[in-house]
Amino acid sequence: MRLNELPLRVGAWVEAVEDQLANDGVARRLRELGFVAGERVEVVAAGPFGADPLLIQIGFTRFALRRGEAARVRLRPQGEGA
Repeated sequence: MRLNELPLRVGAWVEAVEDQLANDGVARRLRELGFVAGERVEVVAAGPFGADPLLIQIGFTRFALRRGEAARVRLRPQGEGA
C-alpha cells in the first residue's frame, strides 16, 4: 500500500520511500523529514479539491504532501507491527 492510498485516520508503518528517478530529490527530502522504515504514519485530513494535498502525521509532526509525493512512500498496515 502507498501513503496516498491510506484511508483517513488509519495508522500504518513506513516500509520505504522509493525513488522515481535516479537521485530523486523529493524522495530524499521525505527521508530527511523522517519518513523512514518503522515510523508510524497517518493521514489526518485531505484537501477539498481532488483530496489534494494530504495532511500527514508522522511522529509528532504534520506535513502537507501532494498525492504524487505521498505515492513514493510504501507502507505496511498497522496490524503487522513495526
